[in-house]
Amino acid sequence: MKLNVLSPEGTVYEGEVNSVSLPGTEGPFTVLRDHASLIAALREGMIGYVTEEKGGKGEGRISVKSGFVEVNRNVVTVCVES
Repeated sequence: MKLNVLSPEGTVYEGEVNSVSLPGTEGPFTVLRDHASLIAALREGMIGYVTEEKGGKGEGRISVKSGFVEVNRNVVTVCVES
C-alpha cells in the first residue's frame, strides 16, 4: 500500500509500506493492506511504518504534533504538523 505523509513544508515521506501505525485522538491504531476506508484525527505522537526491503524489513518513524489521516483503496494520506 502507498503511504504519503505531507506537511505545510512539503512531502515528509512517500513510498510503499506493509503497515502504518498512527496516534489517533481516540487511541493508537494500525492500518494494513485492504483496510476499510476511513478519515481520523491525529494527536501528538509517532507515525511508525514498516517496509519490505531486499533481505528483510525496514522501519521508519515520524514525529507529529497533530493532523489527520485518510485511508482509501490502499493509499494512506497523512497531513501533519511536524
